[in-house]
Amino acid sequence: MSESRGPGRAALQWAGLVGLSALVATLLEEAHLPAAFMLGPLISGLVVRLSGFELRVPRIAYLMAQCVIGGMIGAVLTPAIIHTFTSEWPLLLATVGAVVAVSSLSGWGLSRGGIVPGTTGVWGSSPGAASAMVILAEANGADARLVAFMQYLRVLFVASAASVVAAIWIGDMARTPFVLFPLPHWPLLATTVAVVGGCGALGILSRVPSGAMLAPMFGTAILHGTGMANFELPPSLLILAYAMLGWTIGLGFTRAALGHAWHALPWIVASIVVLMVFCGGLSVVLVHFLGIDPLTAYLATSPGGLDTVAIIAASTPVDVGFVMAMQAVRFFVLILIGPSLSRWVAAHIGRA
Repeated sequence: MSESRGPGRAALQWAGLVGLSALVATLLEEAHLPAAFMLGPLISGLVVRLSGFELRVPRIAYLMAQCVIGGMIGAVLTPAIIHTFTSEWPLLLATVGAVVAVSSLSGWGLSRGGIVPGTTGVWGSSPGAASAMVILAEANGADARLVAFMQYLRVLFVASAASVVAAIWIGDMARTPFVLFPLPHWPLLATTVAVVGGCGALGILSRVPSGAMLAPMFGTAILHGTGMANFELPPSLLILAYAMLGWTIGLGFTRAALGHAWHALPWIVASIVVLMVFCGGLSVVLVHFLGIDPLTAYLATSPGGLDTVAIIAASTPVDVGFVMAMQAVRFFVLILIGPSLSRWVAAHIGRA
């Protein structure tokens, strides 16, 4: 069944998706799973798309969601993270390097073994922001459909596992009562909208991969960290941004992409599991040498993207600044070396 040409049918399908997402998110929230308002829409979008409905989140809505999530990340980053990096930078950079090396080796193996075509394995295995990796992969000649499948499948695995681990770790800790529509502080809200909107527009116009999220993240981080401004993001706005992100990921799991990747699925799942286990082992190293709490270490090394890990970290009692700093460093490393690594793999596969 495909999306109807009439706007009435499309509106009805969207209403069904919204209702299903609200139900699933509520059930996950009642089960005390972090990121319930992102996982609920993600799971619902997956179900709806595989049922044959060709819904798609408008690009402008997805970009606005990235702006909001970037603002949320930046608002919790503090100058204290600089001290952490200056005092422990060898171990932190070694950790990032190890994750990038293992993911790159895994991607090279998938491409070298002919399991996925060309350099698709390298881009599909890169543990960065999924949307940015898909954009870069397509620009460098990889199979964008298969890269998207690999990226979003890993996001689904990582987000689910991280949410479960966070719920188990938190246990019976007191939870802050959730208020969907609190009375906002209007001056702070106006400042937030102006900064996030302005930085987001600059990020989009710059055409930098994930610029819609990175520009508001840096803008709010600098202003908040220097004490020049404070920010407020209402829960209802964050939930809407989470939903847009979850729907974008869930609705990306098309039947065509699944059929295209079916023969490689066991190997792709194995590479995801191996990377997750490896990152889990690295988190133990961080706990031992830095003395940080296990959940912070686990989320910091988790091979998800900036956006999904940010949502989970923001809803749990962890050092969000440390988590996002590790994730951001890894993202920038992948952005810098990705094209060169792709060309290197293509050259070696060609000679083979």
